[in-house]
Amino acid sequence: MRSARFRRTRRASAVTLVSALTLTALAACGTSSSNNNGGGGSEGGGSSDPTAPLDPKTKVTLTIDCMPPAAKAAELKEWKEDVAEFNKTYPNVTIEGRSTPGQCLEPPRFTAMLKAKSQPDVFYTYFTDLPQVLSENGAADITAYVNDKSVPLLKDIDPNVLGSLKQDGKLYGLPTSNYTMGLLVNRKLFTQAGLDPDAPPRTWEEVRAAAKKIAGLGNGVAGFGEYSAGNTGGWHFTAQMYSVGGEVVDASGKKAAFNNELGKQVARNLHAMRWEDDSMGKTQLLKWGDLQKQIATDKLGMFLAAPDDIAYMVQQLGATYENFGMGPIPGEKNTLAGGNNYMIKQGISGDKIKAAVAWLNFKNLTVGKGQFDWARTKQDALPVGVPQPNFWLNGSKGKDDAARVANATMPVQNFKSFMDNPVAGKAEPPKAQEVYKVLDNVMSGLLTNKDADIDKLLATAEAQVNQVLATR
Repeated sequence: MRSARFRRTRRASAVTLVSALTLTALAACGTSSSNNNGGGGSEGGGSSDPTAPLDPKTKVTLTIDCMPPAAKAAELKEWKEDVAEFNKTYPNVTIEGRSTPGQCLEPPRFTAMLKAKSQPDVFYTYFTDLPQVLSENGAADITAYVNDKSVPLLKDIDPNVLGSLKQDGKLYGLPTSNYTMGLLVNRKLFTQAGLDPDAPPRTWEEVRAAAKKIAGLGNGVAGFGEYSAGNTGGWHFTAQMYSVGGEVVDASGKKAAFNNELGKQVARNLHAMRWEDDSMGKTQLLKWGDLQKQIATDKLGMFLAAPDDIAYMVQQLGATYENFGMGPIPGEKNTLAGGNNYMIKQGISGDKIKAAVAWLNFKNLTVGKGQFDWARTKQDALPVGVPQPNFWLNGSKGKDDAARVANATMPVQNFKSFMDNPVAGKAEPPKAQEVYKVLDNVMSGLLTNKDADIDKLLATAEAQVNQVLATR
């Protein structure tokens, strides 16, 4: 869901006239581009062949959202540096960056922006936003524009990541980051409970046993934590279903698929940990941010998370990198995967699309440059060493991994179990947020009611999800 709602600030992350660098920070992501020419020609130069890379003589202006705000001084510094470096190759492309003080993408504003057709030329989305964007005819089909000339490392990008940005074989975006969920652990509490922090639990049975030991430390410490509010409970129920080989929605996308033995297995295990073992803490109805605070203050032993939660807890909550580690998601059948990306506004000129692809390639899709310039990231006192984003394959992966380790600002060995045991990622279900809202009721029922009727919770949720999926 962080690909869906919470990971929207991350973390994961993106050309002036010759004489000057133009960076315009506007107050909102959603005002319309002054240079949207509805598909007409560029301001100068250019080629009509979509497969040809951008001609450096081409003169266009691009509006791009999610430029870091002033409060993120280091990130903004890097953005400006990247624009200047990009302009050395493309001196006639002006980038007008837009930033917002809060989250880069907020669902209500995003929806309103799409309906008003006021998105910038290059706009930030999550993998799960593709159906919504296409329903509003918001994104250009960039298939012809993206090839091994415009994106030289295209073949080294995980096809599953690119697949999240495709519909009917057409490509509508380029990735910025990706994530898969694993088991985040508090190494201090693991050690105090006599557990090995370098070998996190690999099965749900092991999670339950470890949670009891950690909760046995007393002093208000919980062994395992879960969400059950704000759509995050449904998000994590989905992750747990995937981890044991289950589904939440069937292959047709039209029916719920969790009211079965695997769904009951997940529900029974959580209910037993909460009420029989008393290993999940008494405070429930938690949402994103609550578990991070608990584990950062040594009050929680483990929970399901994406790797970049670690950077968030250090940067925002004052925790230390050394106190955390990660293992693969228990069960290891599949894990929930997501990420974010940029799309290009439908209706802008071909030269603008080429310029957008060139910028996104430089900023987000080049090993050693832009967001993958780990030496610069370290120099700017930003985190280096979190296992993701990491959508590279082949030689690009080896090169990027080596640079990440060489410039690490955290003990990367703490993530060895997670990195050495990759679990196949599965995309979020259709109508994810609506499905998650329903499944919140299952999670809250399990974790707040000792006498919860598991069969009834799942049957009720199944009927409600079927109704959601039937509604267009």
